[in-house]
Amino acid sequence: MVKHIGHIFMEMTKYKHLSESDQRKRVSHPPLELDYDKSKKSIDLPKPDKIEIPEIDLRKAIEERKSVRKYADKPLTLEELAWLLWATQGVKKTHPPYTLRTVPSAGARHAFETLILINNVEGLKPGLYRYLALEHKLLEYIMDKGIGEKLVEASYGQKMVKDGNVTFIWVAVPYRLEWRYSERSYRYLHLDVGHVCQNLYLAAESIDSGVCAIAAFYDDKINEAVDLDGESLFVIYLASLGKK
Repeated sequence: MVKHIGHIFMEMTKYKHLSESDQRKRVSHPPLELDYDKSKKSIDLPKPDKIEIPEIDLRKAIEERKSVRKYADKPLTLEELAWLLWATQGVKKTHPPYTLRTVPSAGARHAFETLILINNVEGLKPGLYRYLALEHKLLEYIMDKGIGEKLVEASYGQKMVKDGNVTFIWVAVPYRLEWRYSERSYRYLHLDVGHVCQNLYLAAESIDSGVCAIAAFYDDKINEAVDLDGESLFVIYLASLGKK
């Protein structure tokens, strides 16, 4: 039987093939958050304990959750955006080398940074922002007017990327996981980002919004569009979101 790349990946990430991790070698842990340009404009978000979001029964949220690709022409509020960011990557406690967040992660490594394309949010200019999870702030990242179209093109022309209120773009920082789990970490990256996106789906239900996860994109093109090297940092998943 000819083994394809997927079969080889599953075989070579079995425990019997793993190399010794940097954690076991007593190498210092990587930063909990990537550094950023302090000269860029940042926006304070409503604090998690101050966010007022309509309550929704968990069963109802689960039953009504579905992928939504067409959205109403109604803006998202900054408070609603803060809720979505908190629900998907909010930091509840920092305890280096770990953070405890609103989603599960292998070994509490949380190997993602969140970029967010803002299309229609009250009080925010359209553009690509970064969520600073430790500070619970937004940072202007790429404010080029053409960034939305570039991301649509990189996502196989899926216009919902630009038609919704926002599009979440999760960036993998693989070494955060590799430091502890070596080659096995690449399995965990894909599991963990699924947890994150499911939280987005459920959190969106409480603000009358819909989500569509996006895994179809040109890897090299999208990494270039958001200024990533594609190896130490790369886009792993997207999700568009808009008012129903």
